[in-house]
Amino acid sequence: QVQLVESGGGLVQPGGSLRLSCAASGIFFSDNVVRWYRQAPGGKREWVGFIMPGGFTRYGDSMKGRFTISRDNAKNTVYLQMNSLKPEDTAVYYCSIEAYWGQGTQVTGSS
Repeated sequence: QVQLVESGGGLVQPGGSLRLSCAASGIFFSDNVVRWYRQAPGGKREWVGFIMPGGFTRYGDSMKGRFTISRDNAKNTVYLQMNSLKPEDTAVYYCSIEAYWGQGTQVTGSS
């Protein structure tokens, strides 16, 4: 019933930018906290940040100043803008709302 679909990942050089999208069906982002996570190869799932229904956002320490989460309620889509990407940002990025998760989108920061 509820589906989340991440998109926008890809290969980017260090220092570059990507904007990830998370589109939902069966649930409204405007009524819920939306969280972003990432998981590097062989690593544990790491919290990236969240956006509250009122628009308040918070980020993990390594993301502060580089990543920005935003929301378009009309499109029922949440975005993760990633700037100044580093090789260590390489991971599969997931959005999550309540107990639901998307399939993830691969981000690779490589020269």
